[in-house]
Amino acid sequence: MPLYEIAVLGSPTGTQLKALSKFFAQAAERFKLEIGRDIALSVQPRKFKPNAKAACAAIFFGGQDSAKIDVSDVVDQDVVPILPVASTSRSVSQEIPAPLQALNCVFYKENGSERVFSALLECVGLLPRQRRVFLSYRRLEATPIAIQLFAELSARQYEVFLDTHKIGAGVNFQESLWHQLCDVDVLVMLDTPGYFESRWTAAEYGRALAKGIGVLRVQWPDSTPSIRTETSSRVELLANEFNSAGQLVTPAMDRICSQLEDFRSLAHATRHLSIVNAIHDAVIKVQGRVDGIGVNRTMQVTLRSGRKLMVQPTVGVPTAVTLQDALSRAGATESAVVYDHMGLMPSWQSHIDWLAEKVAGARWVKMTEAAWDFAGWET
Repeated sequence: MPLYEIAVLGSPTGTQLKALSKFFAQAAERFKLEIGRDIALSVQPRKFKPNAKAACAAIFFGGQDSAKIDVSDVVDQDVVPILPVASTSRSVSQEIPAPLQALNCVFYKENGSERVFSALLECVGLLPRQRRVFLSYRRLEATPIAIQLFAELSARQYEVFLDTHKIGAGVNFQESLWHQLCDVDVLVMLDTPGYFESRWTAAEYGRALAKGIGVLRVQWPDSTPSIRTETSSRVELLANEFNSAGQLVTPAMDRICSQLEDFRSLAHATRHLSIVNAIHDAVIKVQGRVDGIGVNRTMQVTLRSGRKLMVQPTVGVPTAVTLQDALSRAGATESAVVYDHMGLMPSWQSHIDWLAEKVAGARWVKMTEAAWDFAGWET
Protein backbone atom coordinates (compact mmCIF):
# COMPACT_ATOMS: atom_id res chain seq x y z
CA MET A 1 0.00 0.00 0.00
CA PRO A 2 1.42 3.43 -0.94
CA LEU A 3 2.24 5.82 1.89
CA TYR A 4 1.49 8.86 -0.28
CA GLU A 5 -1.27 9.08 -2.91
CA ILE A 6 -1.47 12.07 -5.26
CA ALA A 7 -4.00 12.84 -7.99
CA VAL A 8 -3.32 15.15 -10.93
CA LEU A 9 -6.50 16.92 -12.03
CA GLY A 10 -7.53 19.71 -14.39
CA SER A 11 -5.71 20.44 -17.65
CA PRO A 12 -2.01 19.69 -17.15
CA THR A 13 0.21 20.15 -20.18
CA GLY A 14 2.68 17.53 -21.31
CA THR A 15 5.50 19.76 -20.10
CA GLN A 16 3.93 20.09 -16.66
CA LEU A 17 3.39 16.33 -16.35
CA LYS A 18 7.00 15.69 -17.37
CA ALA A 19 8.26 18.23 -14.83
CA LEU A 20 6.02 16.73 -12.11
CA SER A 21 7.28 13.23 -12.83
CA LYS A 22 10.91 14.39 -12.72
CA PHE A 23 10.32 16.29 -9.47
CA PHE A 24 8.76 13.30 -7.70
CA ALA A 25 11.53 11.00 -8.89
CA GLN A 26 13.98 13.43 -7.27
CA ALA A 27 11.88 13.71 -4.09
CA ALA A 28 11.61 9.93 -3.85
CA GLU A 29 15.39 9.62 -4.05
CA ARG A 30 15.91 12.27 -1.38
CA PHE A 31 13.39 10.79 1.06
CA LYS A 32 14.42 7.18 0.29
CA LEU A 33 11.00 6.32 -1.12
CA GLU A 34 10.00 4.39 -4.23
CA ILE A 35 7.60 5.58 -6.93
CA GLY A 36 4.78 3.05 -7.26
CA ARG A 37 5.44 1.36 -3.93
CA ASP A 38 5.57 4.36 -1.56
CA ILE A 39 4.29 7.17 -3.79
CA ALA A 40 1.34 6.66 -6.16
CA LEU A 41 0.55 9.27 -8.84
CA SER A 42 -2.87 9.11 -10.53
CA VAL A 43 -3.19 11.33 -13.61
CA GLN A 44 -6.74 12.54 -14.28
CA PRO A 45 -8.47 9.61 -12.56
CA ARG A 46 -12.21 9.15 -12.92
CA LYS A 47 -12.37 8.64 -9.16
CA PHE A 48 -9.72 9.40 -6.55
CA LYS A 49 -10.38 7.60 -3.27
CA PRO A 50 -7.06 7.11 -1.47
CA ASN A 51 -6.54 4.62 1.32
CA ALA A 52 -7.51 6.07 4.70
CA LYS A 53 -4.02 5.33 6.08
CA ALA A 54 -2.18 7.14 3.29
CA ALA A 55 -1.25 10.82 3.18
CA CYS A 56 -2.99 12.26 0.15
CA ALA A 57 -3.44 15.39 -1.95
CA ALA A 58 -4.62 16.47 -5.38
CA ILE A 59 -3.11 19.10 -7.65
CA PHE A 60 -5.42 20.91 -10.08
CA PHE A 61 -3.67 22.44 -13.10
CA GLY A 62 -5.61 25.30 -14.63
CA GLY A 63 -5.71 25.74 -18.40
CA GLN A 64 -8.02 26.59 -21.26
CA ASP A 65 -11.68 25.89 -20.31
CA SER A 66 -10.57 24.17 -17.08
CA ALA A 67 -12.74 26.48 -14.95
CA LYS A 68 -15.74 24.45 -16.20
CA ILE A 69 -14.38 21.16 -14.83
CA ASP A 70 -16.41 19.66 -11.98
CA VAL A 71 -14.09 17.84 -9.56
CA SER A 72 -16.79 16.98 -7.02
CA ASP A 73 -17.43 13.57 -8.62
CA VAL A 74 -13.72 12.77 -8.72
CA VAL A 75 -12.48 13.75 -5.26
CA ASP A 76 -14.00 14.52 -1.86
CA GLN A 77 -12.72 17.97 -0.92
CA ASP A 78 -13.48 17.34 2.74
CA VAL A 79 -11.04 14.41 2.76
CA VAL A 80 -8.38 15.27 0.17
CA PRO A 81 -6.47 18.58 0.21
CA ILE A 82 -6.48 20.21 -3.23
CA LEU A 83 -3.76 22.52 -4.50
CA PRO A 84 -5.05 24.78 -7.32
CA VAL A 85 -2.42 25.91 -9.84
CA ALA A 86 -3.19 28.80 -12.19
CA SER A 87 -0.90 30.22 -14.87
CA THR A 88 -0.81 33.68 -13.26
CA SER A 89 -2.58 35.58 -10.50
CA ARG A 90 -4.76 37.24 -13.14
CA SER A 91 -6.00 34.00 -14.65
CA VAL A 92 -7.60 32.37 -11.60
CA SER A 93 -11.22 33.07 -12.62
CA GLN A 94 -10.60 31.73 -16.15
CA GLU A 95 -8.68 28.58 -15.13
CA ILE A 96 -9.82 27.47 -11.67
CA PRO A 97 -13.34 26.10 -10.97
CA ALA A 98 -15.43 28.32 -8.67
CA PRO A 99 -15.51 25.78 -5.78
CA LEU A 100 -11.66 25.81 -5.71
CA GLN A 101 -11.17 29.56 -6.03
CA ALA A 102 -11.50 30.03 -2.26
CA LEU A 103 -8.32 27.98 -1.82
CA ASN A 104 -4.94 29.70 -1.89
CA CYS A 105 -3.52 29.21 -5.40
CA VAL A 106 0.04 28.98 -6.61
CA PHE A 107 0.99 30.39 -9.99
CA TYR A 108 3.04 28.32 -12.40
CA LYS A 109 4.50 31.19 -14.42
CA GLU A 110 4.97 33.60 -11.51
CA ASN A 111 6.13 31.24 -8.73
CA GLY A 112 7.96 28.69 -10.88
CA SER A 113 7.63 24.92 -11.01
CA GLU A 114 9.87 24.42 -7.93
CA ARG A 115 7.46 26.34 -5.72
CA VAL A 116 4.40 24.60 -7.18
CA PHE A 117 5.77 21.13 -6.56
CA SER A 118 7.24 21.89 -3.13
CA ALA A 119 3.78 23.16 -2.14
CA LEU A 120 2.44 19.74 -3.13
CA LEU A 121 5.03 18.06 -0.88
CA GLU A 122 3.83 20.34 1.93
CA CYS A 123 0.25 19.18 1.32
CA VAL A 124 1.17 15.51 1.83
CA GLY A 125 3.47 16.19 4.79
CA LEU A 126 6.86 15.42 3.24
CA LEU A 127 7.84 19.05 3.77
CA PRO A 128 6.70 21.27 6.66
CA ARG A 129 4.17 23.97 5.81
CA GLN A 130 6.27 26.45 7.80
CA ARG A 131 8.94 27.62 5.36
CA ARG A 132 11.70 28.84 7.65
CA VAL A 133 15.14 30.19 6.81
CA PHE A 134 17.88 31.84 8.86
CA LEU A 135 19.87 34.71 7.31
CA SER A 136 23.46 34.62 8.53
CA TYR A 137 25.52 37.65 7.55
CA ARG A 138 28.18 40.05 8.78
CA ARG A 139 26.50 43.39 9.45
CA LEU A 140 29.57 45.39 8.47
CA GLU A 141 29.55 43.89 4.96
CA ALA A 142 26.09 42.68 3.99
CA THR A 143 23.28 44.51 5.84
CA PRO A 144 21.65 46.02 2.69
CA ILE A 145 21.55 42.63 0.94
CA ALA A 146 20.28 40.89 4.09
CA ILE A 147 17.39 43.35 4.37
CA GLN A 148 16.66 42.98 0.64
CA LEU A 149 16.62 39.18 0.94
CA PHE A 150 14.43 39.36 4.04
CA ALA A 151 11.80 41.32 2.09
CA GLU A 152 12.00 39.10 -1.01
CA LEU A 153 11.83 35.80 0.87
CA SER A 154 9.01 37.05 3.08
CA ALA A 155 7.05 37.91 -0.07
CA ARG A 156 7.61 34.31 -1.20
CA GLN A 157 5.96 32.99 1.99
CA TYR A 158 9.10 32.19 3.94
CA GLU A 159 9.38 32.88 7.65
CA VAL A 160 12.76 34.59 7.70
CA PHE A 161 14.89 34.99 10.78
CA LEU A 162 16.90 38.22 10.66
CA ASP A 163 18.52 39.15 13.94
CA THR A 164 17.58 42.84 13.75
CA HIS A 165 13.92 42.04 13.04
CA LYS A 166 13.07 38.96 15.09
CA ILE A 167 14.42 39.28 18.65
CA GLY A 168 12.51 41.60 20.96
CA ALA A 169 13.79 43.86 23.71
CA GLY A 170 14.58 42.27 27.05
CA VAL A 171 15.06 38.80 25.54
CA ASN A 172 18.21 36.75 26.04
CA PHE A 173 19.72 37.35 22.61
CA GLN A 174 21.96 34.31 22.30
CA GLU A 175 19.41 31.83 23.72
CA SER A 176 16.77 33.12 21.31
CA LEU A 177 19.22 33.11 18.38
CA TRP A 178 20.17 29.45 18.82
CA HIS A 179 16.55 28.45 19.44
CA GLN A 180 15.49 30.13 16.19
CA LEU A 181 18.33 28.43 14.33
CA CYS A 182 17.11 25.02 15.52
CA ASP A 183 13.76 25.50 13.81
CA VAL A 184 14.76 26.47 10.26
CA ASP A 185 14.98 24.42 7.07
CA VAL A 186 18.02 26.22 5.65
CA LEU A 187 20.71 28.66 6.79
CA VAL A 188 21.30 31.21 4.02
CA MET A 189 24.88 32.33 4.45
CA LEU A 190 25.93 35.64 2.89
CA ASP A 191 29.53 34.65 2.27
CA THR A 192 31.32 37.99 2.25
CA PRO A 193 35.15 38.16 2.45
CA GLY A 194 35.09 38.77 6.22
CA TYR A 195 32.30 36.34 7.15
CA PHE A 196 34.49 34.07 9.29
CA GLU A 197 36.24 37.01 10.93
CA SER A 198 33.15 37.51 13.08
CA ARG A 199 32.86 35.01 15.92
CA TRP A 200 29.05 35.26 15.77
CA THR A 201 28.67 34.37 12.10
CA ALA A 202 31.32 31.67 12.44
CA ALA A 203 29.34 30.20 15.35
CA GLU A 204 26.06 30.37 13.37
CA TYR A 205 27.63 28.44 10.51
CA GLY A 206 29.24 25.88 12.82
CA ARG A 207 26.12 25.29 14.85
CA ALA A 208 24.03 24.89 11.70
CA LEU A 209 26.40 22.07 10.74
CA ALA A 210 26.14 20.61 14.26
CA LYS A 211 22.34 20.49 13.92
CA GLY A 212 22.49 19.01 10.42
CA ILE A 213 20.85 22.11 8.94
CA GLY A 214 21.49 22.64 5.24
CA VAL A 215 23.59 25.68 4.31
CA LEU A 216 22.99 27.66 1.11
CA ARG A 217 26.08 29.82 0.56
CA VAL A 218 25.64 33.06 -1.38
CA GLN A 219 29.20 33.80 -2.46
CA TRP A 220 30.34 37.39 -3.00
CA PRO A 221 32.23 38.24 -6.22
CA ASP A 222 35.98 37.70 -6.23
CA SER A 223 35.98 36.21 -2.72
CA THR A 224 37.99 33.09 -1.99
CA PRO A 225 35.77 30.34 -0.55
CA SER A 226 36.83 29.02 2.84
CA ILE A 227 37.74 25.34 3.02
CA ARG A 228 35.11 25.15 5.77
CA THR A 229 32.30 25.70 3.25
CA GLU A 230 33.17 23.00 0.72
CA THR A 231 30.09 20.88 1.55
CA SER A 232 27.61 23.75 1.26
CA SER A 233 25.32 24.38 -1.69
CA ARG A 234 26.39 27.56 -3.50
CA VAL A 235 25.00 30.52 -5.44
CA GLU A 236 27.84 32.58 -6.90
CA LEU A 237 27.24 36.31 -7.40
CA LEU A 238 28.88 38.37 -10.12
CA ALA A 239 30.11 41.96 -9.75
CA ASN A 240 27.62 43.25 -12.34
CA GLU A 241 24.70 41.82 -10.33
CA PHE A 242 24.97 44.64 -7.76
CA ASN A 243 23.28 47.93 -8.62
CA SER A 244 24.48 51.44 -7.74
CA ALA A 245 22.61 51.30 -4.41
CA GLY A 246 24.54 48.19 -3.35
CA GLN A 247 21.59 45.84 -3.78
CA LEU A 248 21.15 42.80 -6.00
CA VAL A 249 19.46 43.03 -9.38
CA THR A 250 16.27 41.03 -9.91
CA PRO A 251 17.79 38.10 -11.89
CA ALA A 252 20.33 37.45 -9.13
CA MET A 253 17.62 37.55 -6.47
CA ASP A 254 15.46 35.17 -8.50
CA ARG A 255 18.41 32.77 -8.87
CA ILE A 256 18.98 32.69 -5.11
CA CYS A 257 15.29 32.09 -4.41
CA SER A 258 14.99 29.38 -7.05
CA GLN A 259 17.98 27.46 -5.70
CA LEU A 260 16.71 27.87 -2.14
CA GLU A 261 13.33 26.39 -3.15
CA ASP A 262 15.01 23.30 -4.55
CA PHE A 263 17.65 23.01 -1.82
CA ARG A 264 15.07 23.23 0.95
CA SER A 265 13.60 19.81 0.17
CA LEU A 266 17.05 18.20 0.03
CA ALA A 267 18.07 19.86 3.31
CA HIS A 268 14.90 18.76 5.10
CA ALA A 269 15.08 15.21 3.74
CA THR A 270 18.73 14.88 4.78
CA ARG A 271 18.05 16.14 8.29
CA HIS A 272 15.00 13.94 8.74
CA LEU A 273 16.80 10.82 7.53
CA SER A 274 19.63 11.58 9.95
CA ILE A 275 17.18 11.40 12.86
CA VAL A 276 15.55 8.25 11.42
CA ASN A 277 18.97 6.58 11.17
CA ALA A 278 19.86 7.63 14.74
CA ILE A 279 16.62 6.08 16.02
CA HIS A 280 17.23 2.91 14.02
CA ASP A 281 20.73 2.57 15.49
CA ALA A 282 19.40 3.17 19.01
CA VAL A 283 16.71 0.49 18.64
CA ILE A 284 19.20 -2.06 17.28
CA LYS A 285 21.64 -1.20 20.07
CA VAL A 286 19.12 -2.35 22.71
CA GLN A 287 18.24 -5.48 20.69
CA GLY A 288 14.96 -4.21 19.33
CA ARG A 289 13.91 -3.96 15.70
CA VAL A 290 12.29 -1.46 13.33
CA ASP A 291 9.32 -3.19 11.68
CA GLY A 292 8.51 -0.45 9.18
CA ILE A 293 8.31 3.23 8.37
CA GLY A 294 4.99 4.87 7.56
CA VAL A 295 3.52 8.26 6.72
CA ASN A 296 5.60 11.22 7.93
CA ARG A 297 8.41 8.72 8.56
CA THR A 298 6.65 7.34 11.63
CA MET A 299 8.58 4.24 12.73
CA GLN A 300 6.97 1.02 13.97
CA VAL A 301 9.32 -0.39 16.58
CA THR A 302 9.37 -3.61 18.59
CA LEU A 303 11.54 -3.60 21.71
CA ARG A 304 13.48 -6.64 22.91
CA SER A 305 10.61 -7.66 25.20
CA GLY A 306 8.10 -7.58 22.31
CA ARG A 307 6.63 -4.24 23.36
CA LYS A 308 5.32 -2.21 20.40
CA LEU A 309 5.99 1.51 19.93
CA MET A 310 5.16 4.14 17.33
CA VAL A 311 8.13 6.49 17.16
CA GLN A 312 7.83 9.94 15.54
CA PRO A 313 11.12 11.53 14.42
CA THR A 314 10.86 15.31 14.68
CA VAL A 315 12.86 17.92 12.79
CA GLY A 316 13.13 21.34 14.40
CA VAL A 317 11.54 22.62 17.60
CA PRO A 318 8.82 20.22 18.85
CA THR A 319 5.47 21.63 20.03
CA ALA A 320 2.19 20.46 21.51
CA VAL A 321 0.97 19.96 17.94
CA THR A 322 3.86 17.54 17.38
CA LEU A 323 2.62 15.55 20.37
CA GLN A 324 -0.99 15.65 19.15
CA ASP A 325 0.03 14.32 15.72
CA ALA A 326 2.12 11.55 17.26
CA LEU A 327 -0.72 10.41 19.51
CA SER A 328 -3.17 10.51 16.61
CA ARG A 329 -0.96 8.34 14.39
CA ALA A 330 -0.18 5.88 17.19
CA GLY A 331 -3.80 5.09 18.02
CA ALA A 332 -3.80 2.56 20.84
CA THR A 333 -0.06 1.88 20.53
CA GLU A 334 2.40 3.55 22.88
CA SER A 335 4.27 6.37 21.19
CA ALA A 336 7.44 8.41 21.47
CA VAL A 337 8.47 11.74 19.98
CA VAL A 338 12.21 11.82 19.28
CA TYR A 339 13.80 15.24 18.89
CA ASP A 340 17.20 16.94 18.90
CA HIS A 341 17.32 19.05 22.06
CA MET A 342 20.62 20.83 21.33
CA GLY A 343 20.17 24.59 21.20
CA LEU A 344 16.60 24.74 22.53
CA MET A 345 15.89 27.45 25.08
CA PRO A 346 15.72 26.16 28.67
CA SER A 347 12.19 27.59 28.96
CA TRP A 348 11.10 25.55 25.94
CA GLN A 349 12.64 22.39 27.36
CA SER A 350 10.67 23.07 30.55
CA HIS A 351 7.53 23.38 28.39
CA ILE A 352 8.25 19.94 26.86
CA ASP A 353 8.83 18.43 30.30
CA TRP A 354 5.53 19.92 31.47
CA LEU A 355 3.70 18.40 28.49
CA ALA A 356 5.26 15.03 29.27
CA GLU A 357 3.81 15.18 32.78
CA LYS A 358 0.37 16.39 31.76
CA VAL A 359 -0.34 14.36 28.60
CA ALA A 360 -0.43 10.58 28.92
CA GLY A 361 0.27 8.15 26.09
CA ALA A 362 3.54 9.47 24.69
CA ARG A 363 7.07 10.12 25.83
CA TRP A 364 9.55 12.77 24.74
CA VAL A 365 12.91 11.24 23.87
CA LYS A 366 16.08 13.22 23.20
CA MET A 367 17.83 11.87 20.11
CA THR A 368 21.18 11.52 21.88
CA GLU A 369 19.54 9.53 24.70
CA ALA A 370 17.24 7.33 22.58
CA ALA A 371 18.94 3.98 23.28
CA TRP A 372 19.01 4.71 27.02
CA ASP A 373 15.32 5.66 27.06
CA PHE A 374 14.21 2.73 24.90
CA ALA A 375 16.07 0.36 27.20
CA GLY A 376 14.39 1.97 30.21
CA TRP A 377 10.99 1.51 28.57
CA GLU A 378 11.41 -2.25 28.97
CA THR A 379 11.05 -1.93 32.73
